[in-house]
Parts: sequence; structure tokens; C-alpha cells
Amino acid sequence: QLQLTESGGGSVQAGGSLRLSCAASDSRYYCMAWFRQPPGKEREGVASIDNDGRTDYADAVKGRFTISKDNAESALFLEMSSLKPEDSGTYYCAAVHGGPVRGGELYCPVGYDGMDYWGKGTLVTVST
Repeated sequence: QLQLTESGGGSVQAGGSLRLSCAASDSRYYCMAWFRQPPGKEREGVASIDNDGRTDYADAVKGRFTISKDNAESALFLEMSSLKPEDSGTYYCAAVHGGPVRGGELYCPVGYDGMDYWGKGTLVTVST
């Protein structure tokens, strides 16, 4: 059972930056991703990354957020800059060993609803 533990959340003013981290208990997964759940809203995909480092982002965060991972350390990161109040919410790390198939190949789309493993989340609050 893969264990995922997020850290790095906090309170920041609009325009500021935060770096989220996710520690995984092992690195045998294909697709890892960040999701968020704003207060009173449904969970949504933020960014994803596959084993080859290919990334995908939600339109709302493109150009502001960067997902990366360190396979040696089994860690996932989310660099967030130019934060807006609408970025507030609980951020979750997620992972899946496989993933959907496109063109005969596995890929890792942002917001993929088949993630098998989830962390407990870390809260991000962006104030005006």
C-alpha cells in the first residue's frame, strides 16, 4: 500500500509563492499528480507527471505552477507562484501504477479520475 504524505501548505498573500512536497513510501508508480479542493467545491486536477517526466496542467495554473518529482527520493513537488485567492484549498497528492491508454501508450492526464492512492492533503490559503 503506497503511503503519500503532503507538506508545505500554509497561508500566503496574493502574488506570493509556495512549494508543496509529497513523500511517497516507494517509487513504483507510473503517474503522480496534484489535485485540490477549494472550500465548498469539488476536487479538481491541478497538475500531473508521468515516469518519463511528461507533465500536464490545468488551464487555471499553466505558467504559474510547476510539477516535478525526484524518483530517487520518491518525492513529488508543486512549485506555485503568482498565487491567487482562487488557488486556495486543500491540495492532495495522488498516484497510480498504471493509467489511461492513448495511442497504445500509457499517459498521465491532469485530473485523471483513476488514481489509486491519495494523501490526506495540505491546506493552502491565499489572501488578498
